[in-house]
Amino acid sequence: MTTPGSKKDGKRSRYPKQLGTLSIDLGSTTTVLAFQAQGSTDLQMVNLGLIERAPGQVPSMLWCRSAKDPALLLGQQVIDAGRASSDDPRLVRDFKRWIGRDAPVNWSCCLTPEEAGELLLGGIWQQLPECLEVQRLVITAPIEHYRHYRSWLQNACGILPVAEIALIDEPTAAALGAGLPCGAKLLVVDLGGSTLDLALVHLEGGEGRPAPIAQLMRFRGQDLSGRSCQTLRCAKVLGKAGMQLGGRDLDHWIADTLLPNDSRTPAILAAAERLKCRLSSAELDPDQILTEMVDNYSLQLSQRQLEDLLTRYGFFKSLEALLEKTLAGGRQYGCSLRDLQGVVAVGGGAQIPLFQRWLSKHTSPAPLLTPPPVEAVVRGALQLTPAVQIRDVLNRGVSLRYWDQRSNRHNWHPLFLAGQHWPTTSPLELTLAASQNNQSSIELVLGEPRSQSLREIIFINGLPRLSQGSETSDNDPIPEPWPGDAPVIFLSPLGQPAENVVRLRFWIDGVGKLMCNGEDLRTGQQLEELDLGPVR
Repeated sequence: MTTPGSKKDGKRSRYPKQLGTLSIDLGSTTTVLAFQAQGSTDLQMVNLGLIERAPGQVPSMLWCRSAKDPALLLGQQVIDAGRASSDDPRLVRDFKRWIGRDAPVNWSCCLTPEEAGELLLGGIWQQLPECLEVQRLVITAPIEHYRHYRSWLQNACGILPVAEIALIDEPTAAALGAGLPCGAKLLVVDLGGSTLDLALVHLEGGEGRPAPIAQLMRFRGQDLSGRSCQTLRCAKVLGKAGMQLGGRDLDHWIADTLLPNDSRTPAILAAAERLKCRLSSAELDPDQILTEMVDNYSLQLSQRQLEDLLTRYGFFKSLEALLEKTLAGGRQYGCSLRDLQGVVAVGGGAQIPLFQRWLSKHTSPAPLLTPPPVEAVVRGALQLTPAVQIRDVLNRGVSLRYWDQRSNRHNWHPLFLAGQHWPTTSPLELTLAASQNNQSSIELVLGEPRSQSLREIIFINGLPRLSQGSETSDNDPIPEPWPGDAPVIFLSPLGQPAENVVRLRFWIDGVGKLMCNGEDLRTGQQLEELDLGPVR
């Protein structure tokens, strides 16, 4: 991979190597890097030369013709070249939200979101100071689409020369970065450029118990992506919720409100972002009008008008729904707002005063904590000890379809319910019977609740809108089958009606995959272990 200006002036460093851990928080608008030397408790933001906006902060954008373009520009280089406001397909930005998902129909960039993310990570790696020797890499991932994002990261980091790679979700890292001791229970609200994530986190440890750690993807050079790794210590996620809504969507709403009849060009969106950032000053009079000029347009807005705008677009209703879902998960484990040591607000949007006021009002009596919004996640990720994984919760349940002899039709049997922790500590056993004469196989048709009552982001003419989901719950008796062909267990000898033929064991492994093994009850033969696919 070729990047411009590599390794500053090309000379080798005169300073001794610093061995340690690098933390990367790949953001929608800004990617943040921090380094911690071995044996040190100090965090240092990494100097990345021409591609950084500030030490350790790289704008998440690229300019190139293809994935192998030798004239690739990264981060601040794109801004300095005057191309950050271009509508040219060579400008690639706002790609994080689409990693692991289908890109929108109006995606016109020359790279896929996955290619863009890989180029950015690779380019950043080439710009690391030569005096740093990375022994361990800790990378953060959003809650929403965590599984697909993790798979992409595994591939993107495959060529990096580092022996140990660990992954942690962003809210848990932010909880650690807030500086509260192990044993604390925190609500983390992370409003980034393209995601809004909430997580109720119990930082296990304290009182003589070991502290939490991240999920390993590689250890001592060995790929652990398909293994259920050590599970001795963990940070428990008691409840979580997220959606693809972030600061970049707020920029679209501001531009659409102030210039409703004009196209939202990159220059106009950049001006809307600047205006939003200026309105995030806590010292500002709520009724003071601020102005941003762009292309002979005047964008004018006050804090109070911004609050009305966000209310009109349904932002706070969505935040309220996410908060209720997250707290409902906590109530299953006896945790309420009164049990929290703090509410941690991170991400660029955490600086918006009305956002902080809303959180303070709706999460009382828990105190609102506002650590440095840019550094909180990477700071927390650097606190992780290697070798053990985080114990997470299921966002959606999963059920198995079976033939019900009494009703003479297919029904669904729940395997795991939303809110249950994974990895599972013991398998769930089920006995399945044949349903017809000389049955040659059994299909393992899996499904999950059809819908959620949370709002989702949809795009209408390129403008993000919040769509209210249906009000059916996660206990909808008719799940939606998983896409793709169902795994098949072949029977030998053939099964007969009402005859118990197989005993199956289901569990969720350390990387979020639903696994299955078992035996044929008639012959005692062990069945091949099956990877049934990722849960969510």
